[in-house]
Amino acid sequence: MGTIEMRQKLHDYIEAAEDRKIEAIYTMVEDEIEEAYNHWEDEEFVEELVKEEEAYLSGVAKTYSFEEVNTLVDETIKKAGKNNSAQR
Repeated sequence: MGTIEMRQKLHDYIEAAEDRKIEAIYTMVEDEIEEAYNHWEDEEFVEELVKEEEAYLSGVAKTYSFEEVNTLVDETIKKAGKNNSAQR
């Protein structure tokens, strides 16, 4: 069973589990939940976001519209398809 399937089964189980079972599961993973990485406490991460925001707002950053992204994705898929056909 893959991770995605396990995650879904756990999610389904937790949704329907009795309160005492939820409390037991939470107790087992509580420390890990509390220690989860908080991006907003990472100064380097926040500094990078601020720099990217400033570049975007000033017009320095290269950005793409939704339509441009879709076109680039379509072109990449077409190229990948041609490359796979040529290799066969």
